[in-house]
Amino acid sequence: MEAFDYSAIDDSGNLVKGVIEGDSARQVRQQLRSKLLKPVGVSPARGQSWQSSQDRAPYFWEDWFKPRISVSDLALVTRQMAVLLQSSVPVDEVLSATAKQARKRKVKSVVLHLRSKVMEGHSLAYALGDFPQVFNDMYRAMVHAGEQSGFLGPVLERLADYTENRQYTQQKLKMAMIYPIFLTVVALAVVSILMVMVVPELVGLFTQTQQELPALTQALITVSDFFVNWWWAMLSGLVIFVITCQQLLKSPARKRHWHQFVLSIPWINTLVISMDTARFASTLSILISSGVPLLQGLRIAGQVMSNIPLRESSEQVTERVQEGTSMHRALEDAGRFPPLMVQLVASGESSGELDSMLERAALNQERELEMTLGGLMSIFTPMMILLMAGVVFVIVMAILLPIFEMNNLVN
Repeated sequence: MEAFDYSAIDDSGNLVKGVIEGDSARQVRQQLRSKLLKPVGVSPARGQSWQSSQDRAPYFWEDWFKPRISVSDLALVTRQMAVLLQSSVPVDEVLSATAKQARKRKVKSVVLHLRSKVMEGHSLAYALGDFPQVFNDMYRAMVHAGEQSGFLGPVLERLADYTENRQYTQQKLKMAMIYPIFLTVVALAVVSILMVMVVPELVGLFTQTQQELPALTQALITVSDFFVNWWWAMLSGLVIFVITCQQLLKSPARKRHWHQFVLSIPWINTLVISMDTARFASTLSILISSGVPLLQGLRIAGQVMSNIPLRESSEQVTERVQEGTSMHRALEDAGRFPPLMVQLVASGESSGELDSMLERAALNQERELEMTLGGLMSIFTPMMILLMAGVVFVIVMAILLPIFEMNNLVN
């Protein structure tokens, strides 16, 4: 059976849409008529269009339309599947129940597509491969390990915990960035309004007196005229700059140079290292505890790191471990990983509890990330306020200086 998107008209004349399973489009139409619905359109669900991703290389334009679900929806689906599997419910029934429980159409479409692949005889891990933009390498590797070991339910439960923790971390980062972004936008808006609307009106009074204006006032008039006459050029230049940077960073060499430059910036490098190493340690901990071999786990965990030099360091660690070097020695020789993480890994290797020590290292890096981010925000906010106050002070002084000179002439 396959999943189909349908649109139909009910008894009240309203157009309804949804996802339903069937052997063919004709059978789906019969099902809709049996439910007193008049079918308008029936087509394979979006997921069906991408089922060949494992059989051929996808076209470049297909990535634009591939279904994606949010981290919160992924965590909810994973949690539901874990609960049902640990209740000894068959996988196909688990997916069917999860699809019925889904409220969003694209989530339901993805789950029903997974069920159709499982009903064809494929494993769940193989079916997940049709949606790499939803289920990453770590997710699929853990599901494969769970299916091979017979502990798919507990593995999915750990995946749900990991996904929920990732969502929580992302929310904390977004909440921490809301105030500084809002402050920056307000500052730019206030300065733009002053330069475009307020300054020209006030300065026009001084030009009528035909007196020589102070240098600061003349500079303000020049800047104001530029804002008024060339605002479209500034906006276009900003858009072109952003697009150009995005295109330049598509080159792997330029992107690597940029990431290397980011690692040389104080505070920012600590933030990036804490974020990536926490993700690396947490992913590797879950993979090892789920029965994934260490080398395979290291390769997958390295791919979740966003910074290219750090990812290359993880690849060097994998090569050293494959050659027989201990993991903590390989991490230490790479020179990119925090010393505390190296010590915890060494302790985990000697005690046989590497997964728990990696989890502890991830928690430590997440705490350091929060502290670093808090420190950056505590510095950025007053600096932004001082900068805005300085700009307003210069504008006010440029306006007041001619007034002071006029008073001196009158006296």
